[in-house]
Amino acid sequence: MTDWLLVHGRIAQGYRVASGPSTDYPYGALDRQRPLFAARGLDLSRYFNGTLNVDIRPHTFRLLKPQYTFYNVEWTDLHPPEHFSFSRCVVRYAGSDYDGWVYYPHPETKIRNFQNPSLLEVIALPIPGLTYGDEVDVLVNPAEIEIS
Repeated sequence: MTDWLLVHGRIAQGYRVASGPSTDYPYGALDRQRPLFAARGLDLSRYFNGTLNVDIRPHTFRLLKPQYTFYNVEWTDLHPPEHFSFSRCVVRYAGSDYDGWVYYPHPETKIRNFQNPSLLEVIALPIPGLTYGDEVDVLVNPAEIEIS
């Protein structure tokens, strides 16, 4: 693996769409998406069934060349298909490292929720004790994600 790039952030509350239930979705989006991602080659079954929203302000991020990109994923009848990209990452919290993936629903196909460019969405292994407001480090692959 290449050298990781470390970015510091704080856990923020999201829309609660991934883990559900939310106002807009009576189910968790990841419950519906994970089998579709697995069928396309990315098995997320061992990861927590929700996303961590890591606020990296004042930094922003941009995907360069993610490990996986899935186009036209039809996971709900509430809106048109979406594109999703994934880049492997590591979440560092309380002295331990947790394997994960940066989860990127492409904004051009994600019409229901605004995506803040300073908010990394991460699907990770379960992290005991992690709560809103906690500080974490996320290690990303600089060949796949640019932090500015």
